Amino acid sequence: MKRTTINKEEIDKFSKMAEEWWNPDGKFKPLHKFNPIRIEYIKNSIIKNFNINYENLPLKNIDILDIGCGGGLLTEPMSRLGANVTGIDASLKNINIAKAHLKKSKLKIKYINTLPEKLLVKKKFDVILNMEIVEHVEDLEFFIKKSSELLKINGLMFVATLNKTLKSFVFAIVGAEYILRWLPIGTHDWEKFVEPSKLVDYGNKFSLKLNKIDGLKFNPIINKWSISNDKSVNYITEFKKL
Repeated sequence: MKRTTINKEEIDKFSKMAEEWWNPDGKFKPLHKFNPIRIEYIKNSIIKNFNINYENLPLKNIDILDIGCGGGLLTEPMSRLGANVTGIDASLKNINIAKAHLKKSKLKIKYINTLPEKLLVKKKFDVILNMEIVEHVEDLEFFIKKSSELLKINGLMFVATLNKTLKSFVFAIVGAEYILRWLPIGTHDWEKFVEPSKLVDYGNKFSLKLNKIDGLKFNPIINKWSISNDKSVNYITEFKKL
């Protein structure tokens, strides 16, 4: 059987919510809250790795691939920072929403309805973003392999996901979906959550060395996300291609 990263149930689930992508109070509200810390983390890491010194456009001349870009919530900010961005998603509906929003933002982004294993490129990317996507793919090992193949030597790959712990079940599923109703019930499947050790093992297998791993936590009092030492629920990793 041919390997694939696509999980049709997951694609259908997010396609049904596609109209909500750019509504800050809609079904993707947690991602809107999450976005500032993601952008800052990625931007600072890229600047440090590539020794960039453009004040107004800090990511100028950096080629970024945003895998599982959804409606473009992270793709657009990366473009505003000066990067050349390509966003891909397995859901055509998501891509159409992203393209429609592009008409308002007037940014130069290439959006493609495809999978990492089917993306044909003339040149590889400096940076790959796999943000809140690995817990929704069908074959994680194959996904990391194909992502690595699209990355330049010395390029960076960022992966943000949910750890597979009892705490993540309580907070991310029971709390976020059933009690607080931050997310539609059924958004996440705890069985598909990913332990950092598994991610590191797959990374090592496909020439990706772990540079750093940080936890992410939400403070309900100030209504903001921040970087944390606690990786038991949300965490973000930075890998470098060897």
